[in-house]
Amino acid sequence: MQKTILITGASDGIGLETAKRLVSDGHHVVLHGRNAAKLASVQETLSALPGAGPVESLVADLSHLEEVDALADAVIERYQSLDVLINNAGVLKTKETITRDGLDVRFMVNTIAPYHLTRRLQALIGSSGRVINLSSAAQAPVNIAALSGKVHLDAMGAYAQSKLAITQWSVALAGDADAPIFIAVNPGSMLASKMVKEGFGVAGNDIGIGAEILCQAALDESFADKSGQYFDNDSGRFSSPHADARNPKKVSETVQAIESVLSRLGTDGEKTR
Repeated sequence: MQKTILITGASDGIGLETAKRLVSDGHHVVLHGRNAAKLASVQETLSALPGAGPVESLVADLSHLEEVDALADAVIERYQSLDVLINNAGVLKTKETITRDGLDVRFMVNTIAPYHLTRRLQALIGSSGRVINLSSAAQAPVNIAALSGKVHLDAMGAYAQSKLAITQWSVALAGDADAPIFIAVNPGSMLASKMVKEGFGVAGNDIGIGAEILCQAALDESFADKSGQYFDNDSGRFSSPHADARNPKKVSETVQAIESVLSRLGTDGEKTR
């Protein structure tokens, strides 16, 4: 059965490889990226794959909240329903580390933007849909001041905290009434993504390892009763994330901090629900 699937950060790396597999299987894939020319090229290439399902694309820079809202508006306007949202876009090292709103770009792109996008699209996804969030083996206790833009961390510190934070809010939202299935996934450590090559200077492991597990998490029935859980692809099984993702107080503090940032940036609260 054909699914409609939105993948953020789909113009390269794990997102692109995941999109290739899903498109080849005949699914309707909506690609997101921030570079319009690159995204158009990817859309053309994927559309030409044998047996390709429909391929569309939407451009947005997830480091800017107004563009996250514009992305959500476009999805809501174009599609009556969304079966799967894969929050894949992520940042580790970058020249521009602080957004124009004063936030660390790692927290904004890796944690806050996917939270806001998910909340905007949650009604479209419905209780039968899935939200797959890219976590990581690198998870560190969240410094609320850093998430809020009041303290600045080094690249790896911000990245590891942002990945715990997305895991935490996956757990939190999975508890909502009529929520979609939320799965946080570590797709595999040191895969051959642009992030790994630029961040660590190594070629990395087969990126297909990550794409395969994301496709499974998005579609396989074995994930259907695992909402709120964390899949560690390094061990190939559901596992325990950092202890703070299972601590209700810590989870609540992180979600409240994200909501506070969104409120400070002038987000209409009604849009996030």
